[in-house]
Amino acid sequence: MPSLIDNGSSTLLMENEIKDKRSNPKKKSKDEITPNKRQLRSETVKTDVIANEMELSSPKKWKSPRRCINDSPNTITKEICKTFESKTVISSRKNLCEKFMEKPKWDLNDPEQMNAVKEVLHLSTAPSAIVCREEEQMLVLDFCKACVEEEKAGSLYVCGCPGTGKTLSMEKVKQLLVGWVEEDGFQLPDVLTLNCTTLTNTREIFSKILQIYQPHKKTGGALSPLQQLQKLFSMKKQSSDKRMMLIIADELDYLITKDRVVLHDLFMLTTLPFSRCILIGIANAIDLADRFLPKLQSLNCKPILVTFRAYSKDQILKILQQRLMDLPYDVFQPQALELCARKVAAASGDMRKALCVCRSAIEMLEAELKDTSTKFLEENSSLKQSITPTEKLLKEQEISIVKVDHMAVALSRTFKSGTVDTIQSLPQHQQMILCSVVKLFRGGKKDTTVGEMNRYYTDICKSALVPPTGSSDFTDMCKVLCDQGLIKLGQSREDKLKRVTLKVDEADITFALQGIRFFRNCLQ
Repeated sequence: MPSLIDNGSSTLLMENEIKDKRSNPKKKSKDEITPNKRQLRSETVKTDVIANEMELSSPKKWKSPRRCINDSPNTITKEICKTFESKTVISSRKNLCEKFMEKPKWDLNDPEQMNAVKEVLHLSTAPSAIVCREEEQMLVLDFCKACVEEEKAGSLYVCGCPGTGKTLSMEKVKQLLVGWVEEDGFQLPDVLTLNCTTLTNTREIFSKILQIYQPHKKTGGALSPLQQLQKLFSMKKQSSDKRMMLIIADELDYLITKDRVVLHDLFMLTTLPFSRCILIGIANAIDLADRFLPKLQSLNCKPILVTFRAYSKDQILKILQQRLMDLPYDVFQPQALELCARKVAAASGDMRKALCVCRSAIEMLEAELKDTSTKFLEENSSLKQSITPTEKLLKEQEISIVKVDHMAVALSRTFKSGTVDTIQSLPQHQQMILCSVVKLFRGGKKDTTVGEMNRYYTDICKSALVPPTGSSDFTDMCKVLCDQGLIKLGQSREDKLKRVTLKVDEADITFALQGIRFFRNCLQ
């Protein structure tokens, strides 16, 4: 036993010397150590011997290295974690304070702030920047640039669902084109922007074009405005300083007549040999050129097509945040805006609908604030207590932002209607017929036949593995939907040739059925 202790002490001495040399290379050698130092080392040897005896008598349990690191509450790692956590808490509190300092709370009782919020969310207010449509804008702008550079006429057709930013994007393109022309030294084109719904007569559009092209010449005479334009664009160039002309015609489908002559003549102006017109037509129907301008396709003069797709959830959220960014205070909870974007994107993707829902949610907040303040006054008057200004302010600050509850009520009021309840209470096959109608009219169609609708209905049934009904039962179900006021059936001797038009909004049908996965798949 003594020999074991001696061997252990000698090995410990050697290990200690090696450690000392590594940690302090400038340490004195063994010969230079003073007697006092030797005495201290001998004392350490004694303590080491006692420690080794205790280790030999009671063997130490094995511990995981991971547990050993954090074994003591005062280890270095724990102290680092504590300091890091304290710094993180302080920095996060500091950031929160800075945010609240930058964006103060919204004062609902201030009429100026309320008007500013409502104005930002109004449909007539143009946003400071048009986001999520940069790709479509560049396509139209490149087309206009090419026409101006080559002094060549051309036509372009912009289509898409309502509320997808078509009109706003064309206004932005017009601004960008003017800036590019001035920067590159080209001649500034004449610009005519009009909404076709404001025209008293469909042929009035030609007189407006002629007034811009020849402002000092009277439009009267033997020739009509259209004939004068055709004559001008068929002659050789009279002067090299004649400007190009940009025509932006919004709501172009209002020019569709029974004989389709006006719409055809308008696009034909860009095909004449010396025409200087750049025509941009805007409408909702995707297949307008195919249905109403078949001659243009045969002449290889079909307009270029640019489609604006419905906004997604992320795009709607980004546009709402961009509009609210100009306000110096927070109005909506982020979760409330996300709920609005998700619901509107699922129903129609119409940005105008999203703005209406946000304004409705603000009205919900106003009504709640009035009710709360009235109840607060009644409670204190019954208790005969005086209300201090601080108590009143604290009570009002509890309702100072649009929350998820307000947005949910606004969404239900916007989309939830008698029509939605009626659609949700219909039998399954009648709901599937409405799905087929929505898919048929999604491309901009406004009417169809019972026979075509039956083919779409049968395809939906086959894809869903549901046996379809017979043709007679299908006609009866269409009559029931007509009686419910959801569709309108025209007159015809044969049932399959009857014209069908939708009497309700497509968004109501989508909103009513989107909660069921079966119909959600049918509508895709």
